[in-house]
Amino acid sequence: GNAGTVLRTADAAGADVVIFTDASVDPYNGKCVRASAGSLFHLPVVVGVPVARAVDFLHGAGAKAWAADGSGDRDLHQLADDGDLDGPVGWVFGNEAWGLPEEIVQQTDGAVSVPIYGAAESLNLATAAAVCLYTTARQQRRA
Repeated sequence: GNAGTVLRTADAAGADVVIFTDASVDPYNGKCVRASAGSLFHLPVVVGVPVARAVDFLHGAGAKAWAADGSGDRDLHQLADDGDLDGPVGWVFGNEAWGLPEEIVQQTDGAVSVPIYGAAESLNLATAAAVCLYTTARQQRRA
């Protein structure tokens, strides 16, 4: 369900492509298709790419590749305020339970956390993705 929700959110936020790496869920499984509410058919979806290759693709296309990580050393709002979301951006989201492996985070432009102001321990992956994607969309439309 999270994968379909992220796909739907990426579509709504105006993403150009969604890449499901070889370590991801199959976006064509029934639960994902239903959760995408048709967005699976609205934007290009790439499946089965190794994570390192996906990050290389982003960099090669002139995009920043930010790793969403609850313990990231950069704050999403500060990243936006600093202008680091103004140009092309790709987000790398990991497994909800385990996050991203450190070797993947090291390949990106940095680990970014969504600030949590209350007592919650963390955010659901799809929720964190929505905040990251919409913050990026807002910044890019302002720039």
